Amino acid sequence: MRNSLHLSADSRIFVSGHRGLVGSSILENLQARGYKNLITRTHAELELLDTHAVDAFYAQERPEVVFVSAARVGGIYANNTYPADFIYENLQIQNNIIWGAHKAGVRRLVFLGSSCIYPRLAPQPMPESCLLSGDLEPTNRPYALAKIAGLELVNGLRRQFGRDYFSCMPTNLYGPRDNFHPENSHVLPALIRRFVDAKERGAAKVAVWGTGNPRREFLYAPDCADAIVHLAERIPEGYFESAAYPFEGLSHVNIGSGEDITIREVATIIAEVLGYKGIIEFDPSRPDGTPRKLLDVTLLNKLGWKQKTSIFHGIQHTVHYYLKQEWRKPKATVNAAETTV
Repeated sequence: MRNSLHLSADSRIFVSGHRGLVGSSILENLQARGYKNLITRTHAELELLDTHAVDAFYAQERPEVVFVSAARVGGIYANNTYPADFIYENLQIQNNIIWGAHKAGVRRLVFLGSSCIYPRLAPQPMPESCLLSGDLEPTNRPYALAKIAGLELVNGLRRQFGRDYFSCMPTNLYGPRDNFHPENSHVLPALIRRFVDAKERGAAKVAVWGTGNPRREFLYAPDCADAIVHLAERIPEGYFESAAYPFEGLSHVNIGSGEDITIREVATIIAEVLGYKGIIEFDPSRPDGTPRKLLDVTLLNKLGWKQKTSIFHGIQHTVHYYLKQEWRKPKATVNAAETTV
């Protein structure tokens, strides 16, 4: 196992949301690095919305390190349909985990936010310092506000109590164990499902929400997990208060590929991977969402991490994963709704 400043092979590490897209990848990454005392709980085993249950969990398991990857997530359709659920559940989950960790004396905590915390018309690429510098994208504002609150709670615990906690702001993620629901998923898994269904039905065309022009940055979830664990291992205590961290008053790091691509190009790659030869038809009457979302990953690169998986190979791996899922048999009917995030 690699030498680590803050994690050892014997560290008791809790990965919340370990069955989700990024949480499962964090768990696999930790296992690959040789960590042995990994703590997980399914939803049936621990209700993260229940403060008393979370406190009891901390008292029983006594984790030293916590990764906060549990969250309620979704694309434009889900965010617009369930705004109250998105802000309430995310606030409650992260408050319970983060404040519970503080009360239990957890040594190091890493909170996972989202690039949607940045303003809709933020400068591109978006540096960590553009937080709260403009209006949020209306279609996912409740989720973004919850994540901003989590980031501020982590930051406040550093300032008020000296806790060695910090946050990571991942870009749009995709990969194995993604949510491929036809309505509630993000754009890339929704498109994969749409194209697979079209090919299997022999459909002559695939309809895609929006103009196809918005630019998005995508990162393969196992790459994101590798970056998060890298930072958890390497960032020294006091780093965010030092001159090495260029953003005074903050304590988060962007995690992304540093490259963006149009939704039209994403659709084309999926079609190519699947060998789909039909027409890709865009519907400009549907919402595009934020025009562009690209993170500035200068700081991440300086901290020693860069993207490992290209968008083509990441989509290829994700398509192959989706095609092997048993729940697809018998094949479900795909709803016409689609999301762009």
